[in-house]
Amino acid sequence: MTQRGRAGARPGGRPGGRRTRPEPEPRTPVVPRIDLTAAKARVRAVVEPVVAKAGYDLEDLTLSRAGRRHVVRILVDADGGISLDDVAIVSREISSALDAAEESGGELLNGEYQLEVGSPGVDRPLTEPRHWRRNAGRLVAVDGVVGRVVSTSDAGVVLDVDGVTREIGFGELGPGKVQIEFKRMDEADFGDDEDEDDDEGEGEE
Repeated sequence: MTQRGRAGARPGGRPGGRRTRPEPEPRTPVVPRIDLTAAKARVRAVVEPVVAKAGYDLEDLTLSRAGRRHVVRILVDADGGISLDDVAIVSREISSALDAAEESGGELLNGEYQLEVGSPGVDRPLTEPRHWRRNAGRLVAVDGVVGRVVSTSDAGVVLDVDGVTREIGFGELGPGKVQIEFKRMDEADFGDDEDEDDDEGEGEE
C-alpha cells in the first residue's frame, strides 16, 4: 500500500508534528473613559464666549458617546431666529475654538468628537423670558392653559386665553410649549385668484 504525504505530517501543522501558532487577532482600540460632566463643563467654557461674541444665545449643550467618539450637540438662537447660514458660520467658529483649546494643551474630550450645531425647534420648552419674547403671537400651552402670547415684559407674560387677557409672572410660569396651528382650508390663501382672473382674460378680444 502506498501512503501519500510526508511521514510525521499532521493536518494543519508542520512536518514532524510542530504546530503553527495562530496569528493574534487585531485588538479594537479602547476609548478612554472620561468624566462626561467635567468634560461638558470644559467644552461649555470654550463654546459659550464664542457664541456670545457672535451675538447668539447658547440654549443647550449636550455631550454623549457614540461608539468610539463623543458627540457634542449645541443649540443656539437669537431674537428674530437664526438662519442656516448663521448656523454654519458659528459652527466653524466653535470648531476652531475647540481645536485651538486642544492644541494649547487643554484636555477637552481626550479623543475624537463629532460637532453638531443647530437651532431649537418648536418642541423646545419655553423656560426663559427670552423664549417667551421670541414666541410672541404664537399659541402656547402652559400649566394646563392654552393661550396666545400677546406680549412679554421683564416681569412676565400676557396671554390671551379664549378672549380673556391674563398676566402671569415668570415666577409662576412652568415650562411652556408652542402649539402647532393649521390654517382652516376656507381661510387659506393659495394665491390663485389673480391667476384665475388672468386666465379668464385670456382669449377675450
